[in-house]
Amino acid sequence: MARVLMAGLFGAFVLFLYGPTLTIVILAFGGPESGLTFPILGFSFHWFGQLFATQAVGDLGAALQRSLMLATMVTVVTVCAALAAGLAFRRQFWGSGALFTLALASLIVPSILVSLGVGLVFSQAGIDTNWWSSAFGAQLTWTLPFGLLITFAVLSRFDRSWEEAARDLGGTPWQVFRLVVLPILLPSIVGIGLFGFTLSWDEFPRTLLTAGSDNTLPLEIYGMTTNVTSPMLYALGTVTTGLSLVAIGGALLLIRALARRRRVEAN
Repeated sequence: MARVLMAGLFGAFVLFLYGPTLTIVILAFGGPESGLTFPILGFSFHWFGQLFATQAVGDLGAALQRSLMLATMVTVVTVCAALAAGLAFRRQFWGSGALFTLALASLIVPSILVSLGVGLVFSQAGIDTNWWSSAFGAQLTWTLPFGLLITFAVLSRFDRSWEEAARDLGGTPWQVFRLVVLPILLPSIVGIGLFGFTLSWDEFPRTLLTAGSDNTLPLEIYGMTTNVTSPMLYALGTVTTGLSLVAIGGALLLIRALARRRRVEAN
């Protein structure tokens, strides 16, 4: 009885989390005469087709491209910086504690204040804010701490005797890193990249005051909500959610493939 009750509570919790998304998906498949609320009138892909039609308000195609490019840039820098910092912090150095605290401090600062601060710095410096510069830096204050935490957690369980064995066999520092450390950390690196991409993909507050005149997709959607009142927004939400799920699924499959490869090589 207790197990059934716990299962029911868990099911209610999952429905509470994903119910709104499921509602959006259902409304996105309404017919041309459907509105923003239930019931939907017919079933069609009409509103998905409208995403690729010429819009009187907004530029979804360009905003989508900017968001993808920005998320890719953030992912690459987050992975490289987190991995380099994780390896550096394996040895204590002067100021390491303060530097670690400073790196994580941005997680507790309200996102809108980070956006405002970065925007003011660029404004005072006489530099125009853009999605590829100021917004890029603002988003890194959000993704890098998560990447650092994951890297530190993984390296804390790393058996350094594997590196010592590789060095005893004549391996150079670069060979030890490339042939021993990197393959072991690769699944975690994929996870860091997934965090960086998904956090950047839908980031709104840290981009609001730093993207300049060219909107990313979340900003474009926000701007369209004041002008466009049609199920096309539901279709857009369905597509972006699908892209996120594809990215997550691809990362999980890659991690499984890497784990299977390690088991095969170990045997």
